[in-house]
Amino acid sequence: MSINLDTAAVQAFDDVVKQQYQARARLRNAVTIRTGVTGDTYRFQRMGQGLANQKATQAEVTPMNISYALQTATLERWLASEYTDIFDKDEVNFDEMSELATSIAKALGRREDQLIIDAFNGGTYSTSPTTGDADTGLDIITGATGMTLTKLLEVNERFGDLEIEDGEKHIAITAKGLRDLLGDPTLTSTDYASVKALVSGDIDTFVGMKFHILGSRVEGGLPISTDQRAFAWHKASVGYAVGNIDMMTKVDYVPTRTSWLTVGMLRSGAVLRENAGVIRINYTR
Repeated sequence: MSINLDTAAVQAFDDVVKQQYQARARLRNAVTIRTGVTGDTYRFQRMGQGLANQKATQAEVTPMNISYALQTATLERWLASEYTDIFDKDEVNFDEMSELATSIAKALGRREDQLIIDAFNGGTYSTSPTTGDADTGLDIITGATGMTLTKLLEVNERFGDLEIEDGEKHIAITAKGLRDLLGDPTLTSTDYASVKALVSGDIDTFVGMKFHILGSRVEGGLPISTDQRAFAWHKASVGYAVGNIDMMTKVDYVPTRTSWLTVGMLRSGAVLRENAGVIRINYTR
């Protein structure tokens, strides 16, 4: 870093980016997070279900023999960089600094979301998963239809069968999926008190699921096969590991370009911890 750029200015910029990043990464708080990871991988542990056994008088204790499995998240390095002249000698143009901070934060936030989406998309799904199969999620396919209340209720039924509590259930759909739901008179009826927010064109929570509306993204966004794909999941079913570099910025002067190079850095990776807790929903684009 050039001595002409005050350390306080760099710190102020870094703080702005971090604040924007935390606010704009949409899926970060919807999954299990481990921070401060050292090394290129992190192994999330999955504990199987236990079963209480009846105890006969003076009989030996019967252990539950709970199974354990490890899912490995591979951490990757990501940069959001830009050459800029927003730093002019010792002074900082704070308006332009804020704009660049927002741009870097959005880019890293979208990349973080994409890592989580890619983990969903890499899972195994079936229209009739076997009970107790932790490595297969439900695939909802209702031919040639958009996002419907019927599909949401099927998602809710699956979560209920897994005994997943409210507050830990999430769903990510596209704006087209939201439009489909807004066209359902059942959902938009003022008599349907729990979803009155739909009348104003917004969804927050329905049948215990927190909604995340994702648009078209250069990173890929929600995947498309023949149909659009969306995902619903339990928070603990996905692991997101963040390295010692959890969103930081660096500003250096590059003489050959007579410009400052501003770089936002992130090192992280995502993995499915329990595929059964993720549901893939297909609907027409």
